[in-house]
Amino acid sequence: MRLTFMASVAALVCLLLVGCQGEDVEESFPMKVEVGDLEAVDQSGEKTSLRDLNEGKILVADFIFTNCDTVCLPMTANMSKLQKKIAEAGLKDEVQLVSLSIDPEHDTPEVLKEYSSRYEFNDGNWSFLTGYSRDEIEFFANVSFKTPAAKVEGSNQFVHGTSFYLVSESGKLLKKYEGVTNPPFDEIIRDLESLK
Repeated sequence: MRLTFMASVAALVCLLLVGCQGEDVEESFPMKVEVGDLEAVDQSGEKTSLRDLNEGKILVADFIFTNCDTVCLPMTANMSKLQKKIAEAGLKDEVQLVSLSIDPEHDTPEVLKEYSSRYEFNDGNWSFLTGYSRDEIEFFANVSFKTPAAKVEGSNQFVHGTSFYLVSESGKLLKKYEGVTNPPFDEIIRDLESLK
């Protein structure tokens, strides 16, 4: 009788802990920044928004531009590797990858389509975005992602963050990861699994 009671109490405690853990999982992440919405056009010319892409999905986002002569190529190659690892982990339907151009004047949907075609990628869960003004994307990066985005004067290059950014289904920026050299793929997958 006493053993049955103890087992019941242990089961109840486990259920309560699991329930609390599910509700509080976002609280375990280092950042909790509300991400605003951004109206955009994807690489296929389809109108969309960050909120639409985030609906029912976890986002992993980065900032790029196609004329970049330093970090964007390895970042995009690493995002391609991450997409494969997401699929291998069975998370393809729960995670949306988003690469936001910080040079929308040059990076038209056609330019982004050509750029993205250089990489192995599945456009079913990876969108390259443009269609906003440069002021909008600079403000959006600064406020929603706490990262710089600005044109280098007298150049076609831009200063921008080089991280991969994790955004929960509830639209909160939770964490950033190294995106250029040795991204922590296993850590990203573990974090994604903890949020699903």
